[in-house]
Amino acid sequence: MKAAQAMVKCLEQEGIKVVFGYPGAAICPFYDALSESGIRHILVRHEQNAGHAANGYARVTNRPAVCIATSGPGATNLITAIATAYMDSVPMVVITGQVSSDQIGRDVFQEADITGAAEPFVKHSYLVKDASAIPRIFKEAFYLAGTGRKGPVLIDVPVDIQNVDIDFEYPESIEMRAYKPSSKGNALQVKRAAEAVVSAKKPVICAGGGVFSANACNEVLELAVKADIPVVTTMMGISCIPGSHPLNMGMIGMHGVKSANLAVNKCDLIILIGARVGDRAVRSPSFLEENAKIIHIDIDPAEIGKNVKVDIPIVGDAKLILNQMLEILPELRHGEWISELLSFKTAPSFEKREGGVINPKRFVSRLAERMPDDTICVADVGQNQIWTCNFFCMKGGRFLTSGGMGTMGYSIPCAVGAKLASPDTPVVAICGDGSFQMQMMELATICQHNIPLKIVIMANNRLGMVHELQKNSYGGNTTAVFLDGSPDFIKLAGAYGIECERVSSDDEIDGAIERLVLAKGPYLVECRVSPDEKTL
Repeated sequence: MKAAQAMVKCLEQEGIKVVFGYPGAAICPFYDALSESGIRHILVRHEQNAGHAANGYARVTNRPAVCIATSGPGATNLITAIATAYMDSVPMVVITGQVSSDQIGRDVFQEADITGAAEPFVKHSYLVKDASAIPRIFKEAFYLAGTGRKGPVLIDVPVDIQNVDIDFEYPESIEMRAYKPSSKGNALQVKRAAEAVVSAKKPVICAGGGVFSANACNEVLELAVKADIPVVTTMMGISCIPGSHPLNMGMIGMHGVKSANLAVNKCDLIILIGARVGDRAVRSPSFLEENAKIIHIDIDPAEIGKNVKVDIPIVGDAKLILNQMLEILPELRHGEWISELLSFKTAPSFEKREGGVINPKRFVSRLAERMPDDTICVADVGQNQIWTCNFFCMKGGRFLTSGGMGTMGYSIPCAVGAKLASPDTPVVAICGDGSFQMQMMELATICQHNIPLKIVIMANNRLGMVHELQKNSYGGNTTAVFLDGSPDFIKLAGAYGIECERVSSDDEIDGAIERLVLAKGPYLVECRVSPDEKTL
């Protein structure tokens, strides 16, 4: 068979049902073969969004997802999506076409060194020079992407290579001598960690995005309940346990909540699980080092101790390690400590807004109350992200956002991928009017493929987060943040045939949310928000 057909066969062997992409001449042989497959192709309107859609699909399935682009600008348009996945440890296999192998290095039409350009943002990359190696390369790529610390892997295939005839045999297993990710935690370190938990008076669990990668949400909750330990999350760890759970103290960090930050500041033991302790989560790692014993559980040894000195490092799969701990830990009680933190965890109150604007925090809170328990909520980047993190109380679903890279224009394509990964699960995307305009072309993708997404736009005619930063830190010199000239989003959605409405009063919130929830197809709500509305 042709190598292009072999590439499709590899995807079928990996159980791939849906791929996201945008074709071009250098990837046409593959697309020709793909058209004869049962794999569903979702045509996005910008290559970057193919990567974000694959990102959402992968995070919901917890398996590598696939995005595709052609050579040159098609491939380079994927770089931001690749970097976004890399920073958040999302497993993806990225397939790009390349100019003919005898033309590489000659600066021919639509040539770009994508393996070189993407090198800082991938676990590994392949430039295919031998068509017969395609089955092995694909097997390795999926293995690399989906094991250890998960992440994107790039396969760049010259157009002439795609047309070579090969004998196809897909490997049943793969063995890579230089790649041996740890899984089970060191028994002695696990024992030391358990002893530290027993000795602690004020322990706290800090759950990060790695909890989802390890499929360890149940184990985190079981540990918290058995040892009576309060839980805080990073932004990427939101929804690992229900937001209303009495042990959930909320999100930590510069945009976090008081109960969570006080838990970290006052604890004598912190159990970091799948979190890197980035600057947005902990602004003063030295304070943690001086005041608390630190247990750090992570699949990637490079993450342990990178940002904060660790007393008990445990390298391995969080799910396995937590089960090891649970086997030897007795039941514990920390009622006084938890009561202290709960005294700072107050129910939010929402002041009514006047003058043709709404309180976005009230809207997000009411939306969370009304959406089904299993809802997948995708937040974009900016003020809308922080409002969603702190006021969309996750009940039993999944919260998705771009944490490490903070990529605007992420929410809608990610929501597309999430919805296709779990068609029966409600999915809502929340964005600002700035980020919406980086992705609004994907309304066409939603319509073409009849994807019933719910979309909320927080519109204040500003790049809200930067506007707020300039007001607070640059003497009020607000510059280059005004979105004058933006389209009428209601007319725009109407042009795509999407049901929509605008909300400009708090009294209209509940009715709009009810119509959004009950809509059978895609539905868009634009919320008018004051430019002076604060993040916190």
